[in-house]
Amino acid sequence: MEKGLLEVPISKNNDAIEKNEKKCIVCGLCMRVCTDDVTVARMYEIDSLKEPICINCGQCSNVCPTDAIREKLDYLKVKNILHNKKGKKVVFSIAPAVRVSLGESLGYSVGTNLEGKIASILRSLGADYVFDITFGADLTIMEEAMEFVNRIKNNGVLPQFTSCCPAWVKYLEIFYPNLIPNLSTTKSPIAMQSTIIKTYFAQNNNLKPTDIVNIVVAPCTAKKSEINRSELSITSKDTDYILTTRELAMLIKEENIDIMKLKDSKYDSPMPRGSGAGVIFGTSGGVCEATLRTTYYFMTGKNLPKSKIIFKSVRGMEGIKEASINIDGREIKVAVCNGMKNAKELIDKLLKKEVYYDFIEVMNCIGGCIAGGGMPKVKPHDMLDTKIARMNALYSEDENLDLRLCHENPNIISIYENYLENPNSKIAQELLHTKYEDKSYMLKDNKKD
Repeated sequence: MEKGLLEVPISKNNDAIEKNEKKCIVCGLCMRVCTDDVTVARMYEIDSLKEPICINCGQCSNVCPTDAIREKLDYLKVKNILHNKKGKKVVFSIAPAVRVSLGESLGYSVGTNLEGKIASILRSLGADYVFDITFGADLTIMEEAMEFVNRIKNNGVLPQFTSCCPAWVKYLEIFYPNLIPNLSTTKSPIAMQSTIIKTYFAQNNNLKPTDIVNIVVAPCTAKKSEINRSELSITSKDTDYILTTRELAMLIKEENIDIMKLKDSKYDSPMPRGSGAGVIFGTSGGVCEATLRTTYYFMTGKNLPKSKIIFKSVRGMEGIKEASINIDGREIKVAVCNGMKNAKELIDKLLKKEVYYDFIEVMNCIGGCIAGGGMPKVKPHDMLDTKIARMNALYSEDENLDLRLCHENPNIISIYENYLENPNSKIAQELLHTKYEDKSYMLKDNKKD
């Protein structure tokens, strides 16, 4: 790092975030979060004349007091499309963390779950179809859990790392490329759902992929970068636009939508609300817990007893969380890393063989997607309470649902029967899995001593 450098350098080529130098007050908060929490700024020698390394997580934008750093705004493009569809079908999908945070920007109390209103809001904005990303999360669990079971049974590479967080995936590709074989090959829930929209949904509705404008509302700025990874798309581009939670709030306000007058409505088929397991994907530990629920079923043919379906030890804000479960005579050890600082600590121990796990969940943002780089901004002294309120809102939704296991979701069962055949089948591999790239070349001539 250059001596005295207080600002995180952001390239004009960054496809997730941007910086307005005129607004910057050189407070150092962006550099602090990138160095201490995200750890990217401490992993290489920053040179203002060279292309900076960024994993697109947007945590610098969350702490910027002047909005000098923010996500690249796409909502104006989406607004124009909604006003001038030109025969296109506009499809929206909503990530679970959005429903428990959007209200903060619209006058609701922290942790309010607007699930019932969101579909109505988007239809009032002009959406033709509104889907729930919890369907994509259920799909991810089916594929990831089966992949995990296959690795266990066939002496595959373990531990298996989760791959739903694009900032984490990019971090590993750059700084720990030797661990690429450990990454689950499953696409993220957003990428999976977008592929299904542009293939299965399009075919069933006599639409060409180009007839659909596919928009996802997510808590994450890194998703804006993820959708440009060609290896995630089956069509020319499966996800056309990512809007952050903040951008959706901007769009609602600019369109003068009075959400208080809107009645609750449901999401559309074939991708309506998923299971409770899909809902908790938005929290740190949620992916691990959801995967264990279905891994147990895949290995035993039985569901976990209701008294054991909740894995409290992987919930909460602790940096590194652990759990173990005996499945069919095998002790499965799992870990959950909450923030890249903690992920780096665990990885370094793993490489030194000081610890061992079978399955490791990693999320870049502290708290998980409920703390993503595109979420409503929160004052520092309210940050912890806000994260916990969002997290608890998702766990509460899971606990109030009758459907809490993705493999029992009738819509998931239907898409496998009618299209995907089985988890990890040939067609599922083709549509729902991906590959990764060694990106350590980005460190060339920028390595720290």
